[in-house]
Amino acid sequence: MNTRSVAAQGRGQARRAANSTAVEAGARAGFGARGIIYVLVGALALQIAFSGGGGKQADRGGAIAEISEKPFGQIALWLLGIGLVGMALWRLSEALFGQAGPDGDKASKRAMAAGRFVFYGFAAYSVLSFAAGESGSGGGSSDQQSQDITAKVLGWPGGQWIVGIGGIAVACAGIWIAVRAIMRKYHKHLKMTEMSKKVRRALDISGVLGGTARGAVFATAGGFAVAAAVQHDPDQSKGMDDTLRSFTETPVGPWLLVVIAVGLVAFGVFSWFNARYRKV
Repeated sequence: MNTRSVAAQGRGQARRAANSTAVEAGARAGFGARGIIYVLVGALALQIAFSGGGGKQADRGGAIAEISEKPFGQIALWLLGIGLVGMALWRLSEALFGQAGPDGDKASKRAMAAGRFVFYGFAAYSVLSFAAGESGSGGGSSDQQSQDITAKVLGWPGGQWIVGIGGIAVACAGIWIAVRAIMRKYHKHLKMTEMSKKVRRALDISGVLGGTARGAVFATAGGFAVAAAVQHDPDQSKGMDDTLRSFTETPVGPWLLVVIAVGLVAFGVFSWFNARYRKV
């Protein structure tokens, strides 16, 4: 057996490992965990819209804190963190071996999977750190974190350009997320033939509404980052909580935030549909 065939056999074994039942279970657990976080963030945003939120944060930290206050909250946090680890490992397998589907080996898709691996890896670390008793990690304010990072980058040579380009990238990502949701591009990733008509209808309501709301949040946060770069003021940068609160400052008052909050809850439900029907 020559070196080339040995290498090919090794790659085949690695790919089979990446497509294993364990990786699939991790991915589905990750979608379930993501759904829980978005439903809680949306519920917290609704509280902000109607009563100011009572000092609670409408972001991942706020969702983690909300879970920790419930009976068996620590156990729930450990399960949530493990689910996010599963999501991170699945994204890593996609980055290394390609995604499901005919174009899953494209370099662009692998790069996006690698970025998602980093994101979910950090999210998992935050949740598990909080569950382990490091309350300053997972439960920290996304607004303060955003301002601290922006201030640090603005102090670098060319920092304004870096922050500005980063903000534009986040805003464009938000628009891309919303457009793809409206066009229902998620259909190709799901086992549509296994769904009844009622399930498909519920999927599309949650997918379109949820994806559009999520995209709007990303696009708005990116706009604030651009403003921070232009004004050289890190306080202009906003995390998820302050971004959501900014929707109450529009001419329609808190009602735009209500729509966005309902959309985030819908995205959580959409994540649960992915947990059941995603092609992994």
